[in-house]
Parts: sequence; C-alpha cells; structure tokens
Amino acid sequence: MKLCRSRRAVVAAAATATIVGGAVACGGGSQPTASQSADAEKKITVRAGESIQSAVDRAEPGQVIDIAAGTYQESVQISTPRLTLRGAGTGTVIKPSAKRTENACAKAGEGICVTGTAQKNASDVTLDSLTVTGFKKAGIHASRADGLKVLHVTAHDNKLQGILVEKSVRTVFRDNTAHNNAESGIFLANSMDTEGGALETQGAVIDGNKLTENRIGVGLRRVRGVTVENNQITGNCGGVFVVGDEGVPRGGALTVTHNTVTGNNKYCAPNARLPFIQGTGILLTGVEKTVVTNNDVRDNSGTSPMSGGIVLFGSVVGTSNSENTIRDNVARGNKPADLANRDLKGKGNTFVNNTLETTEPKQLVDSAPSSAPSAAPSS
Repeated sequence: MKLCRSRRAVVAAAATATIVGGAVACGGGSQPTASQSADAEKKITVRAGESIQSAVDRAEPGQVIDIAAGTYQESVQISTPRLTLRGAGTGTVIKPSAKRTENACAKAGEGICVTGTAQKNASDVTLDSLTVTGFKKAGIHASRADGLKVLHVTAHDNKLQGILVEKSVRTVFRDNTAHNNAESGIFLANSMDTEGGALETQGAVIDGNKLTENRIGVGLRRVRGVTVENNQITGNCGGVFVVGDEGVPRGGALTVTHNTVTGNNKYCAPNARLPFIQGTGILLTGVEKTVVTNNDVRDNSGTSPMSGGIVLFGSVVGTSNSENTIRDNVARGNKPADLANRDLKGKGNTFVNNTLETTEPKQLVDSAPSSAPSAAPSS
C-alpha cells in the first residue's frame, strides 16, 4: 500500500475509518476489518451440481451456506445451531432426488428438515431466499427448534404442508410465498402426532406472507402466543384456521390482525376430522382468548358448515370457544354470513365495531359489550 501524500489526507482517512469501521488505504479506500474477514471465512458456497447436504455436514455453528441459483435434487437435514441456509431467490430450487438419498429428511419424504431433540433444541437456524417443491410431505419441516427463521421462501406443490413447524418456540415466518400445497401453506402446531395441551410458542410471528391455492392458508393447531399479521391469504379452501380442543392449556391467547383474507372459495373434500372446506375466511374452533382485529375479510363464499367471513365453530371433540374477541374488522360479501357464531354454547365471546352486512344469527351484531379487550393476552 502506498504512503498517503499529506498529513491532512491521513487525518481525513482516519476519520473515514472511524465512520465506516474499516482500515483505510490512501485515497480513502477501505480494507476489510478483522470481523468482516472472519464473516467472509464463515461462508460456504454451494454451486449448481454440488451437494447442499455435504456443505451442511461440514458446517460449524454460526456459518452461512450460500446456495447459487440452480436446481438441487436432494433433501437437507439440519441440526447445527445458528446455521444459515441462504439461496439466491426463487432461482434456487430444492426438489426431490430421483435417487432418494438416505438421510432422515429424505426418508420422511420432506425437503428441508430442521430437527432438535427433547434434550436440546435446534437453535437459531435461518432458511432464506429459496424454493422447495414437489415433496411427498412438507417442503420444510421443523421440530424442536428455537428461534427458527423462515424468510423469503417459496413452498409450492408439496403433497402435505408447504411449511410445517411443531414443538418449537420463537419461530418467525416472514415474507414467504406458499401456494398449491395439498394441506396448509404455513402450519404451526404443538405436535403432529400426539395429543396434549397447547404449546406456548413464546412469541411466534407469521408476518407478510402470501398464501394462495392451498387447502388452508395458515393453520394453527393447539398453540398459544402467536401473532398472525399482514398476510395476503386468497384462493385457498380456508384462510386462517385457529384450532383447539379439550387439552390444557387451551389453544388460543393469540392475535390475528391486519390480514387480507379474500376469495378463499376453493373446494376441499372432507376428511376424518372435518367436513368439506370451502369459502371460510377466519375460523376459530375450540379456542380461548384469541383476538381477531383489523382484518379485511371479503368474498369468502361456500356451503360448508364452516363457510363465512369470520366464523366461530364448535370443535370436533365438542369443546366450545370462550372469551374470544372479534373487533374492528371489515367483513363484506361473505356467504352465508360475514360474521357467524355457530358455537352458541361458547361463553364470553365478544363482537365489537365490525363493519359488515350479514350476521348469523341476525342479532349477533348487537350482542357485544363495548369493553372487550383490544389485544390478546401474552399467555
């Protein structure tokens, strides 16, 4: 590096270094700091034709795996903490292997698996800017994760869920697209295979996602402490399903707010637990203390027992909704009703200041006290 020409240049360069945090060469150019160099060394680059799983297997906690655009036919199993898997956007595509590689994720028929244990959660893993498609089960499946972030992911045409997370806390789903998955676009549950009380998610967030042409846009089963906000949910059989049962603690104590839930009129056949689904905007079934507020819910129309704009529905095991608040929503053009309470055994459910045209029963709009809470409790 050449010496700087004057003391004034040295002073100016030093000032620049102070501002930007870099070592300075003559002429004001900067050199990488030690921390920047260390960050660069942490990155592993995977190019088309190479194995993502191989990079994951040799990665250390805290490393970033950058995946170039291309199609990668494999399933990826992750348990390393603080690992970031970052694609190049929608051009980075992960799909099933024709050879069916034999890691646990591939054997389960899933795309990317983030898996902890009962003794130690998989912590602070980030999945960013990639596509998962065509898997026999879920595109992404996380179990026993803490602080998982799923960002800018596209999950489409998977045979069950687009993105499935269970037994996990502090999960963030942000700015993802999930379409044409056979079950939910995003599904958050206490557990997929065991009964029990609701999981306290410790502030899980589902924010800014686009969810279209799935069976259900957002499915929440036996969870608490979640915020579902600012999502665009359209063209599914059902928009948002908040599902609980007789387990203790009860499902609920969560918030559904500022979502656009329109035209979820696709037909989905009945299964062993539910009647057919069509034309459901936001459904609460067997939950408590949930706040549904400031949503735009329009043009959801069908003839299912669960059809309508915002619907309270008794759970399949006979548990009623209680102490839920439906307030300040715009619900129009939904059929058979914009706001429907089909759970008349439920207690303490309140309906306040909603803009709508039709209710079921007809007097429902007049049944709410004005002192209903404005936010869900934190626990």
